[in-house]
Amino acid sequence: LAEDAVACAAIARNLVLGKIANSRMVIDRAVRDHALLVDVAALRAAADDLKASLAACQSVESVEQLRGLEGNAASRYFSVFGQLILHQRESFRFEARTRRPPQDKMNALLSFLYTLLTNEVASALEAVGLDPYVGFLHTDRPGRPSLALDMIEELRPVFADRLALSLVNRKQIDGKGFVQKESGGVIMDDETRKAVLSAWQKRKQEEIVHPYLKERIPFGLIPHVQATLLARYLRGDLDTYPPFFFS
Repeated sequence: LAEDAVACAAIARNLVLGKIANSRMVIDRAVRDHALLVDVAALRAAADDLKASLAACQSVESVEQLRGLEGNAASRYFSVFGQLILHQRESFRFEARTRRPPQDKMNALLSFLYTLLTNEVASALEAVGLDPYVGFLHTDRPGRPSLALDMIEELRPVFADRLALSLVNRKQIDGKGFVQKESGGVIMDDETRKAVLSAWQKRKQEEIVHPYLKERIPFGLIPHVQATLLARYLRGDLDTYPPFFFS
């Protein structure tokens, strides 16, 4: 299936739909909950652009086009991400997504959380018998868990972005816990890393109603549920892969 362009596009489309919808949800919640602390007009404009991206995804038939839409939507989302930082804005100033290495504290935090999420998803895929190195949206490269990277796309806003914002806005971590290396990259110190890992484990214990199963499950089981749903689709038990839409 990974070598079938049509099959790849069908799966990739739902992954991208999940990512864009969940990114828009993060913005919409900020407008709803913190209207007095954010630039409402800027956030609503970004949310409208993401809504248009969702509509555009419906008619796209190639993975290359989907990658383009996903990239544009991600850039638009991160163009207003700094607005979602309500406290410690000076320490956690965010202007754009940077990686390899992350150039500021918020990017360092996001990259660390994305790595945790990738490892969780890779383990979940292996547990249901899928090869995490064979992707549909991400091309295969030696040593790259392409399918895990595919599946974290829809979960990033829910798992990592919201947790990063919560840690900063609730002042559970602060800017003193980050170090800039000679190369220019920024990393967390051990104490901050422990605090982030502790918050990650607590978040995994929180419960939600899964939007597709309509059952209450711990946050930490979401990667396993989504991996199971993908496996069921690939084996012909489901007509389509149901993305995770957080609400």
